[in-house]
Amino acid sequence: MAFELPKLGYDYSALEPHIDARTMEIHHTKHHAAYTSKLNDAVAGSSLDGKSIEEILTNISSASIAVRNNGGGFYNHSLFWKVMSPNGGGTPLGDLADAINKAFGSFDNFKSEFSNAAANRFGSGWAWLVITKDGLKVTSTPNQDNPLMDISEVKGTPILGIDVWEHAYYLKYQNRRPDYIAAFWNVINWDEVAKRHKG
Repeated sequence: MAFELPKLGYDYSALEPHIDARTMEIHHTKHHAAYTSKLNDAVAGSSLDGKSIEEILTNISSASIAVRNNGGGFYNHSLFWKVMSPNGGGTPLGDLADAINKAFGSFDNFKSEFSNAAANRFGSGWAWLVITKDGLKVTSTPNQDNPLMDISEVKGTPILGIDVWEHAYYLKYQNRRPDYIAAFWNVINWDEVAKRHKG
């Protein structure tokens, strides 16, 4: 079964004014679509054909660079659309809030650490909130890498991610990455993050 570009659960304009409709449309229909198509090409007829994206990524060190880049791009964006919502923002509740407070001391400390990881990722990449064997951690990865990959510095299951490639924000924010990061907090779908935290 070939990998398919997931549909968004909202319109391209739904995250306005925080993330503009044109960026969302290009990001989904061009960038994510290209990662999906190239991933299918890269795994077709290989031993990876038919494996889940998670299976592929956890053993990425034995795969080609095309599978690493496009598999990461496919997975990362699939998560990214889900952890945003037109009704997002605010703060997490329940078990997720408790886990964040335990790991970072407070939500504000977590917000600061996550924002810094995103702002200070050199070049293109992602910042993540990750479930590790030692609890929640914040990390960042270059390009389309992610913490599921066996090559990742911090390994675990990502439950929140922000795309800091320029294509994610340049039309609206130009070189002001910190402004985009600040806007992202207004669209985070904490219900989805909590669901992923529960597993």
